[in-house]
Amino acid sequence: MPSQSYTTHDFPRRIHSGYHPEGHVQGIAIDEVSGYIYFSFTTILLKTDLAGNPVGSVCNIVGHLGCITFDPDRRRVYGSLELKHDAIGRGIVNRTGRELAEEDAFYLVSFDCDAITSMNMDAEVTDAEGRSVMTALYLPDVVKDYSETDEVSGKLHRYGCSGIDGTAYGPVFGAAPDSKKKIMVCYGVYSDVEREDNDHQVILRYDPAMLDELGKPLTQAAPHHSGCPAEARYFFYTGNTTYGVQNLEYDPFTRTYLTAVYTGRKEGFANYPLFFIDAAVAPEEAELAGRGGEAGLLLTAARPAEAVSETGGCWFGLGQTGVYAFGDGLYAFSCHQSRTDSDGRRTQASEVVLYRLNREDERVFTEA
Repeated sequence: MPSQSYTTHDFPRRIHSGYHPEGHVQGIAIDEVSGYIYFSFTTILLKTDLAGNPVGSVCNIVGHLGCITFDPDRRRVYGSLELKHDAIGRGIVNRTGRELAEEDAFYLVSFDCDAITSMNMDAEVTDAEGRSVMTALYLPDVVKDYSETDEVSGKLHRYGCSGIDGTAYGPVFGAAPDSKKKIMVCYGVYSDVEREDNDHQVILRYDPAMLDELGKPLTQAAPHHSGCPAEARYFFYTGNTTYGVQNLEYDPFTRTYLTAVYTGRKEGFANYPLFFIDAAVAPEEAELAGRGGEAGLLLTAARPAEAVSETGGCWFGLGQTGVYAFGDGLYAFSCHQSRTDSDGRRTQASEVVLYRLNREDERVFTEA
């Protein structure tokens, strides 16, 4: 049964997820109509009511479940999933005690929200009709760019691709706000100050219908390859960041995509933690900086507040572990917390705090 329905006028100012012995919170998604919030804790998806009471969870995720986003039309939570063997992947394997297949694989995953009704549901278990609470769409573009050598720098990982993380559900860039929504998936990007070819954020676009058509249950020890190429590939110039876009969120109020990153280390860039991409402006084919003459669909920065720079960046420090835009100038930002329990076990939590856009404030957002 649905939980209590809220409006932003009475939406809780703070929601605590509780502490969990998993990886730190990677993203949040909110079902406003039914009154549920979803937390990605790297290897579990947690569902709570808006008082933070657990309702259900999906576990047995061996890879890195990143940013998540809610599709109210299909009642699905989408997220990025990495099954890889770099430092991040090895850390997850060591913590979970589970082994991955030898190959590196990347997926856009879809969770059936209404099927998440109890705790510790297995992401891999299927019912008698072959249905699972989690299905996955294989992303061959990401696998190719992660595994191959870049033609410009001669280094492994095209564009500095470390996989995927930021995920959003919203309109195509330049399209009307009420147009058909798509799923945007952002590359992770390795921090490498010695390269000049890794200074763009890379965003791939997918139609949700492809998840319905080609998405399949996933056995992580033997990952399937049922997927499709991206509909489009976009570039947004920020300078190199540390692991690329952590969270992406479409905001109907400002008609922007909020783009939260871990700051980069390259001199010559401001290295902001949060950027705004103008969703109202269609991308233009242009030469990409540092790419040796390569051209791509370049996105435009937005300035929704005075403190936002010409490059779309600002110094507001939240969003990397989750952000949700209500569409009326209010936002829920996840604040990462961790503690060591009395038995020495490290546990993780998220406190979701309500903020509002303040166009004149140097912080851009202030607590509601």
